Amino acid sequence: MSIAYQVVGQGSIDIVWVPGFMSHVELNWEYAFYAAALERLAEFSRLIVLDKRGTGLSDRSLGLGTFEERMDDVRAVMDAAGVDRAALVGISEGGAMCALMAATYPARVSALVLLSAACPGVPYVSAPVNRAASLDMLEAGWNTGQVLNLFVQHAPDSEAAITALARFERYSCTPSVAREIMLRNLESDIRGIVPSVSVPTLVVHNRHDPMVPFSHGKYYADHIPGAQLAALDGDFHGSWRPSDYDAEIAAVRQFVTGDAPRPAVAVNRVLSTVLFTDIADSTIMASKVGDARWRELLDGHDEAAQQEVAGYSGVLVKSTGDGILARFDGPSRAVQCAHAFRRRADRLGLNIRAGAHTGEIELRGDDIGGIAVHIASRVSGLAGSGEVLVSRTVKELSVGSGLVFEDRGEHALKGVPDFWQLYAASA
Repeated sequence: MSIAYQVVGQGSIDIVWVPGFMSHVELNWEYAFYAAALERLAEFSRLIVLDKRGTGLSDRSLGLGTFEERMDDVRAVMDAAGVDRAALVGISEGGAMCALMAATYPARVSALVLLSAACPGVPYVSAPVNRAASLDMLEAGWNTGQVLNLFVQHAPDSEAAITALARFERYSCTPSVAREIMLRNLESDIRGIVPSVSVPTLVVHNRHDPMVPFSHGKYYADHIPGAQLAALDGDFHGSWRPSDYDAEIAAVRQFVTGDAPRPAVAVNRVLSTVLFTDIADSTIMASKVGDARWRELLDGHDEAAQQEVAGYSGVLVKSTGDGILARFDGPSRAVQCAHAFRRRADRLGLNIRAGAHTGEIELRGDDIGGIAVHIASRVSGLAGSGEVLVSRTVKELSVGSGLVFEDRGEHALKGVPDFWQLYAASA
C-alpha cells in the first residue's frame, strides 16, 4: 500500500492539505485552482500535500476507503514526514474527514481549517434530485473535463479549460472511482459528530459557492464549539484566477500564525466508537455447565476478546464479567471486531450479543465515561443473541465499509433523551 505525498516550504508551522474531490500531487502545480492556494500556503508553512487512496499517485488498488481508513492514511503520511502535530486544511470533500480526524485524534491536530468544505448530511439543494441519474451522468462525463468544469469557475477560455480539466480527470482517478466518491458524499452523514471537534477551528466559505452551498460552512461554524467563520463574498468553489484565493489564504494565514503557538489540546475527551458485548443467557448456561466448566469458558472468552480487539486496533477497556467494554477509532472496525469475536465465541459454545455507538467519550485513566458509553450499553441491551446492534451514527460513518445494515426501528433508551434509530449490522 502506498499513499503519495509531497513536502514543500520551510515554514515553522506544519500544515497538512487534504484535497477535495480530486487531486494529483504532481499535476496540482500545473493548474491554477490548486497551485494558487498551495504556493501561498507554502510561503509560511511546511506544507504536506497528499493524494487520497484510490486517486492521483496513491495506490489505486485500495479503493476509496472508509473515513477511518483515510484517517489512517493521513496519520501515516504525517508519520512518514516526521510530523507529530499539524494544522489540517480540509478542502471541499476532504473537510469531513479532517473534522472526524480532529475529533478522534485531537493531540495530533493543532488547528482545523475547513475551506469550502462539504458537510455530509447537510442538503446540497432544496429540490429533490434523481441520484442515480446524476451519478450516471458523472461517470459518463468523466475524462471529458465536463465534470470538474462544474467545480472550477472563472476560466479565461472555457474551451481550453475543459480540455485541460479532461487531462486532470484522466490522471486523477477512473470514472467508477469518481462515481464512488460522489456516492459516498451523498450517503454519509457526519452531523452527529461535528460538535465533538474540540481543536481551534476556522471555517472559510464563499457565500455564493455554486457547488457546496454556504449552509455547509455555516453548519460547521454553528456546531463546532468556538469555531470562527470567515464568510467571503466569492462566487466560486474553485477558481482559475489566482487572485480569487487572496482572501481565503489571508484568513488561513492569520488564523494559523496570528496567535502564539497553540498548546496541545487536552485529550481527555475524544470521538470514539464504544462496543459492549455480553453472553446471552449467561446465568442459565453457568447453572447448566457448572462452576468449573464455566470458568474455563470465561477464560476462553476473555482470551478471544483480547486477541480480537487488539487485531482490530481497539482498546479493551475492561471485562464486565460475562462481556467486554472496548473502544475503537472507527465504527467499521468496531463492528468487524464484534463479528469476529462472535464467531470465536460460537466455537466455544457461547452466544454473544453486541451493541455499538460512536460519540464523544471521556478518558478517565484506564476507564471511559460519558453519554456515548451509556448509549452503547443501552443499545447492547436491546441486541438479540448473535446480533450486533448499532446506532444510526455508526451506520452513517461506515459508508464504504461493505457492512450491511438492517433497520430495527426507533427505540427509547433508558436514561437517554429522544428516540434512537437502531440497525443490525452484518459483516
